[in-house]
Amino acid sequence: MSEAPKTQETQFLSIGTGDQERQIAMLIRPPTKKVAGTTFVWLSGYRSDMSGTKALELDALAERRGLGCIRFDYSGHGLSGGKFTNGTISRWLDEALAVLDHVKPKRLVLVGSSMGGWIALRIAQELRKRKKAPVVQGMVLIAPAPDFTIDLIEPNLSEAERTALAEKGYVEERSEYSPEPNIFTRALIEDGRANQVLTGMIETGCPVHILQGMQDADVPFAHALKLVEHLPADDVVLTLIRDGDHRLSRPQDLDRMLAAAEAMAAR
Repeated sequence: MSEAPKTQETQFLSIGTGDQERQIAMLIRPPTKKVAGTTFVWLSGYRSDMSGTKALELDALAERRGLGCIRFDYSGHGLSGGKFTNGTISRWLDEALAVLDHVKPKRLVLVGSSMGGWIALRIAQELRKRKKAPVVQGMVLIAPAPDFTIDLIEPNLSEAERTALAEKGYVEERSEYSPEPNIFTRALIEDGRANQVLTGMIETGCPVHILQGMQDADVPFAHALKLVEHLPADDVVLTLIRDGDHRLSRPQDLDRMLAAAEAMAAR
């Protein structure tokens, strides 16, 4: 692993109006070298934030190579405002796009972890609809969880959990990573259906490198294989890590992530 990057000043971007307004915390590292203006964009997972090990390592790589790096916290996460239980894929996607519109990078390498992999795929889809948009050079998806609400949560709900979801509007699940339970709201699950990507061919327009642990208890490696089936038009590399877990934060895992990200930036 590398040394921690130099301290950056947190900036805040106001998104939404009225009772939907929230302040999105951002850490922006502009590129210092003219390497096609490439900027890494870190996309965190569910209940994760921009200060995690993988995010810091990616930013340190950007600093060493003179590349840009954008990190931010979704609403209800980390330093950002807003209630976590108001969060949906659409809401967090809109925030990611608003951050990109604010920073205006020219070329992107999207690096998404878990749920961040889903949002990375949706960002690519949305940018391809625009006449003027930054170029997505590539993606690095770490234990990606596209459509996790549909494929990984809903099918495994017990009758009691389905009742709680219908009556209370949310269900709680014990977390392996925090003393606080995971909370999945009815709004999150219903909105997930509107953002499904594993329903047909996903056109990213860029190469994709997927890193997936085979000991991942949260996102089975079969889910990564399913994702590959929906990326037939792109240059896709799938690295299966036999002893890797969901976090993929060991030194050897971080080295794989950084090598993949650097290769994408050099394209």
